[in-house]
Amino acid sequence: MSMHSIPSDRFPVGYIGLGIMGAPMVSNLLRAGVPVQIWARRAEQMQGLAQDGAVAQDSLAALVASVRVLFLNVSDTPDVEGLMLDEAGILAHARPGLIVVDHSTIDPLCTRAIAAQARKVGVGFVDAPVSGGERGAIAGTLTVMLGGSHADIEQVRPLLECVGKTLTRVGDSGAGQIAKACNQLIIGETLAALGEAYALAQAAGVDPAAVRAALLGGFAGSRVLETHGQRLLDDDFVPGFMARLHAKDMGIVENTARSLGLDLIGVARVREALAQACAAGHADEDSTILARYCVPEAPAR
Repeated sequence: MSMHSIPSDRFPVGYIGLGIMGAPMVSNLLRAGVPVQIWARRAEQMQGLAQDGAVAQDSLAALVASVRVLFLNVSDTPDVEGLMLDEAGILAHARPGLIVVDHSTIDPLCTRAIAAQARKVGVGFVDAPVSGGERGAIAGTLTVMLGGSHADIEQVRPLLECVGKTLTRVGDSGAGQIAKACNQLIIGETLAALGEAYALAQAAGVDPAAVRAALLGGFAGSRVLETHGQRLLDDDFVPGFMARLHAKDMGIVENTARSLGLDLIGVARVREALAQACAAGHADEDSTILARYCVPEAPAR
């Protein structure tokens, strides 16, 4: 996580989005010696990080004007579109040469459109969604999926190494978001399969914990089975990644697939399970809960 390879004229960097993921990622940048400026609409969000050494700016315009690399880590596609494209947004204030790195999980096709608008004013845009949850953000071990030009990504790679353990350029703009969509799809559908497997074991009078132990050593073994499979057994839904956020991401997956002419049946099923879980009051619990809503009640025999 050394920053010695970054020329000093690339500093400082800016950060917008100081939530459950963004705040620990800023902390890791600060610990690596990176000067970080921050901005949030609510000043109280900046207080803790300012005490740790981040410089709080009083406006978006001031932040954009004074940084060379700007990180975004916000909730959804409209948030990034607003920050980037509004009349008083980032592109309105940016100087040529700025590189924006977007850690948000948003629509891949919108990402391509935003990147195209940024290029018109000489601004680089790198989509850099992450996997690893809050624990990975705190530990600095996130997986970062990158889309954008090779040159832009190489410029910011030393910064990304402060927050992530695995960095992969997937392709041009939007490719990182496509990879994240695939990530969320696989996790969601694996959780659905896990819910079915446990239901099958229980219906047959077999201990799901024993089934899990047997499967971990075979081809069905996975990190989902290892981690979330145990969560299900323990009724542990303390959020690492909230169900409502997974629901948002699966909406992105389905909308992107539809835009590309694909009908992904498994995605629709996961979306329905997440919708049921959220409607039942589990929106802020871990998305593992969706496994409980993938198996309808068995008909009476």
